[in-house]
Amino acid sequence: MNNTHIEVIGNGPNLVLIHGWGMHSAVWQPMIKKLSKMFTLHLVDLPGMGLSRPIEPYHLHATAENIAEILPPNADIVGWSLGGQVAMRIALDYPEMVRRLVLVGATPSFVNKPDWQFGMAGDVFSSFAYSVNADYQKTMTQFLTLQCMGADDARSTVKLLRNKFAERPIPSTQVLQKALQILLETDLRSEIENLRKPALLIHGDRDTLAPVQAAHWMMQHLPMGYLRVVAGASHAPFLSHQAQFIDALTQFLEPTSL
Repeated sequence: MNNTHIEVIGNGPNLVLIHGWGMHSAVWQPMIKKLSKMFTLHLVDLPGMGLSRPIEPYHLHATAENIAEILPPNADIVGWSLGGQVAMRIALDYPEMVRRLVLVGATPSFVNKPDWQFGMAGDVFSSFAYSVNADYQKTMTQFLTLQCMGADDARSTVKLLRNKFAERPIPSTQVLQKALQILLETDLRSEIENLRKPALLIHGDRDTLAPVQAAHWMMQHLPMGYLRVVAGASHAPFLSHQAQFIDALTQFLEPTSL
């Protein structure tokens, strides 16, 4: 039995939205009204987050398998941050399920290595994890507030997100740690060239969690990669630069109802 929560809303082609670490699908809330007029949205809560039950074992392949089981066939998938790595894993493991990818603030490896300097130090992730465990609501609010900087209506967006986040259970420390382990361990560089799906990368030029150089690297190595850099945006351009994000998304996916 699959206990992963997925909410379906809207009309049009199927578009799956997969959120990032420690979050849940309410992070997409500011765009739902506009996108649901063009797409049938499938809003996924990653295992153990939001309204989804945890899975065991909890790793990237298992997460991809868990979500692939509940997706409509031949869907377009938007994956943000950790959700981008999950989306890539689904496309690699279950290519028949995926039509196109939109990867937001995504990277093959979040963590620096001797031959990869387009990430960040592992201890930065660990300190963020520690803060989340100590005070989930406060840390997430601070993170989302930072990601909304640059938005025309930043204050109201943060308020909306804060209210939406309060509506769902807080992830357990165990789930947060296991999902963090995925971020720390995943390195998809050797598999990127096998990802033979049209893929749009939407990336903020001020992203410090996944530096924009990672997106440039991915564009060069993806067989069908396209890059849209959002000037002034950090890790969540769909929050800070919503109009530009929706414009990039719809130009790439070309929903007929436009």
